[in-house]
Amino acid sequence: MIIAQSVALSIGFLLDFIFGDPNFKLHPIRLMGKLIELSEKLMRKIFPKTQKGEFIGGIFMAALVLLVCGGVPFAVLFFAYRFNLFLGVAVEAVMCYFMLAAKSLRDASMEVYTPLICGDIERAREKVSMIVGRDTDGLDEVGITKAAVETVAENTGDGVIAPLIYMAIGGGVLGCLYKAVNTMDSMVGYKNEKYINFGKAAAKIDDIANFIPSRISARLMIISAYIMRLDGKNASMIYKRDSRNHASPNSAQTESVMAGALRIQLGGDAYYFGELYKKPFIGDDIRDTQYIDIKNANRLMYMTAIMAYVICIGIKIAVGVLI
Repeated sequence: MIIAQSVALSIGFLLDFIFGDPNFKLHPIRLMGKLIELSEKLMRKIFPKTQKGEFIGGIFMAALVLLVCGGVPFAVLFFAYRFNLFLGVAVEAVMCYFMLAAKSLRDASMEVYTPLICGDIERAREKVSMIVGRDTDGLDEVGITKAAVETVAENTGDGVIAPLIYMAIGGGVLGCLYKAVNTMDSMVGYKNEKYINFGKAAAKIDDIANFIPSRISARLMIISAYIMRLDGKNASMIYKRDSRNHASPNSAQTESVMAGALRIQLGGDAYYFGELYKKPFIGDDIRDTQYIDIKNANRLMYMTAIMAYVICIGIKIAVGVLI
């Protein structure tokens, strides 16, 4: 099974690099999103609209989502492998493919880069609004560029490296569970009036799930910065100084490395749903932010992903040999 999972993960990783995340209605992540929506509506009907009631409802929603998102892929893979080893590997490879988002992250950020260099700021705002949670109406060219770079930095961890780590440990099933946690946090993990209580459990589970992977991602990114001939020394320095400059215990891990490697300043105040949130800066404004920083952020993401894949597969196969 260790060899089978290693082959499946390798195929999934390669498929993501070549084709990117497929866009269709029955994509597992979309189905997770629909499940979360339905579960939220159900729990809000069952539990009272009080602080305690919403918090408990959020716990039950998270439990239901994780039960389904873990149970269904486990059942699918169990019967696939039971029927035929090669069928099991093929199904798990597709499952791993769906859980990774390196090329899609690159493509989405480059859809911001292209209108920027063409001078179409409105189009760039529209595109960046699709990949960030903040309000984008008031962003200028520099703000749009920084938002795209921050998205690449953060998602290097939770969209690429963390799924790789979890799938290396527990195959497609653990990868699906991780993405369910990540999707819940992105949908209900806000600290606004609607979700401050209901989304608390989902946000906390996501913090726990990403705690170690985000720190592994940051350290691999520092090494990658040296390999890509970016400012690895500054990346390490900014990481040590600013890796906690975020309300989330994990988000600034990779963002601080990215800011240091590119020698720019990220973070700062931002609007969410029309409300201003005070946020600390990450990195130093050593040089002006340029559109090319989006491309360089993607280069660093890819190098980090390749390094993480090689290490994860190497460790998994070594464990299989020793066992």
